[in-house]
Amino acid sequence: MASARNLPVNISANDFKTVARALTVVENDLPGYEELLKGLRFTKPSVIIGITGPPGAGKSTVVSQLISALLAKGSKIAVLAIDPTSPFNFGSLLGDRIRMSAHFNHPDVFIRSLATRGSLGGLSAKTIEMTDVLRAAGFDHIIVETVGVGQSEVEVAGLADVTLVVLVPEAGDEVQNIKSGLMEIADAFVINKADRPDADLFANNLKKIIHQKPGKEIPVFKTVATTGEGMAEITGFVLSEKTAGNNRKAMLLTEKAYRLIQQKRMAGVDKRKLREEIAVAMGGQEWNLYEFIGRY
Repeated sequence: MASARNLPVNISANDFKTVARALTVVENDLPGYEELLKGLRFTKPSVIIGITGPPGAGKSTVVSQLISALLAKGSKIAVLAIDPTSPFNFGSLLGDRIRMSAHFNHPDVFIRSLATRGSLGGLSAKTIEMTDVLRAAGFDHIIVETVGVGQSEVEVAGLADVTLVVLVPEAGDEVQNIKSGLMEIADAFVINKADRPDADLFANNLKKIIHQKPGKEIPVFKTVATTGEGMAEITGFVLSEKTAGNNRKAMLLTEKAYRLIQQKRMAGVDKRKLREEIAVAMGGQEWNLYEFIGRY
């Protein structure tokens, strides 16, 4: 177990072992993790790219292609792939990493999976902290791929400098996408699997809805991520100056502060212990969930 005396001091994108160790300390609240976070220094600007969208849209394949394109530009890249949490061991299911296997051993790509830890929006406070560790390490681009859980995905806007929302032609009623909050968080839409029927119709309808929103021009890209078609345009967008800094700084920092304060206040609640206590308590005939949680 790590202690305050042997915490990583010089976290560098050139030393993946040190980065991995620092992330482990932070993710598991090991001794000294608060000192590590307070000591982070950000000497190099990093662009944080949020990739979100519904399940099955091909987010991980888009990420894999984006990694390849950014590597070709000489970038050093870190990926946080946020997977669903196993209800049995509370760990990450590691599903998305399979689609990024081509980059596992690349010296300029660091990939880490992270469980949602019950966060409905696909983000947890740990995501914010671990992203800051990667920023301090000096990666050029940090890609955060969220678990596809639909309407609560708006949380990623509080973390990313540029947010890409990945959809497919079968995504259904465009109005429902707006209701889910995706319109508010998207810096660009990616219609993946654009070789499928009705892709053009879906993209055109989406563009019409976007143009009804004054003061904000949101591009719609069409891709076939499995072949790399359309990825050059997305890479150019990510690398463009207008996406190199989040103009929602106050909102970003407020969201980060809120999540971190929320985590701190919930620190005394151990989910494993809670499950054990409920398993015992629910055996009583007059057990009441609301009376039970009142003890907390």
